[in-house]
Amino acid sequence: MVTINDVAKAAGVSISSVSYALSGKRTISADTKRRIERAIRELGYRPHAAARMLAGAKTNILALSAPLHDDGHLPTHMRFMSAVVQSAREYDYDVLLLATDDEVSGIQRVATSSLVDGVVAMSVSDDDDRVGLVRDLGIPASFIGVTAGAEGLACVDLDFVQTGSLVIDRLAEDGHRTIGIIGHPHSYVERKQGFMTRFEEGIAAATSARGVRVVREWADPGRGAGARAVDALMDGPEKISAIVFHSSEPVVEDALRRLAERGIEVPRDMSLVAAAASYDPSGFDIPLSGVTLPIERVCRVAVESALAAHRGEGAEDPLLIDPTYVDRGSTVNVSA
Repeated sequence: MVTINDVAKAAGVSISSVSYALSGKRTISADTKRRIERAIRELGYRPHAAARMLAGAKTNILALSAPLHDDGHLPTHMRFMSAVVQSAREYDYDVLLLATDDEVSGIQRVATSSLVDGVVAMSVSDDDDRVGLVRDLGIPASFIGVTAGAEGLACVDLDFVQTGSLVIDRLAEDGHRTIGIIGHPHSYVERKQGFMTRFEEGIAAATSARGVRVVREWADPGRGAGARAVDALMDGPEKISAIVFHSSEPVVEDALRRLAERGIEVPRDMSLVAAAASYDPSGFDIPLSGVTLPIERVCRVAVESALAAHRGEGAEDPLLIDPTYVDRGSTVNVSA
């Protein structure tokens, strides 16, 4: 097996010079670097992954910063991760998963060891610590989500403000005056997940403009959360005529079962809408109208943006993808 000592001998330089060329920790002359490059090619030397390419060259690895939280929905998390991996494969890239829950230490490790060409960050909060970190480390990065202070960094997501407004607008146009919302766990709000903040902004804007009321129930991660949310909405003081699901697939499935147990016919007795669904809304026994989260497109853009940053290309304003509303017959006009 070819060693770093063999490379040094072939290039006529010291072992330390080869090490510096690989790590980039010290500057070496252009002539010395060329001789080392030639020796590596001719000998077929494959250095350690942390320094397998000369400084400034590609490792063909992206890091995916995907912190796992106890209240998260793992299948949705995996859909994003899988979409990032698939998009990276199209560019001949591998993906290194960073799943530590502190969101920072993993990026620090891969940046200091020169393992990756860039970072894709998901589960983004309103004021994400990773923004300042990637700036300080000078590592190329992109964010699946929008966060404060990210000017000049690539951010991509569904336009959640517009999504919130759109689903309320569609129901208001059908005459619904009091609308229930079954949302993600309230801990998402407490953790200031960016998409939640922006969705709520859209809801608030539309309800104010349309003069309608919303009643919220936050579905916890436990079993039966969807049923409990349905009971709370229907047994509460407000008489609702529609429900917006901004929650995980198991919550929606549970809620649909509970509606059926209560003898509620959709859409005659209750209109249902899925908002930013990370699942296929057409796959239930009652296909749901609404907006689907374009996970594959978002992740592809995030990967392409991280690679562009590695090439030294600057980022423009955040890319917010317009929501597309699909009518699958789960709503009815109550004013007709």
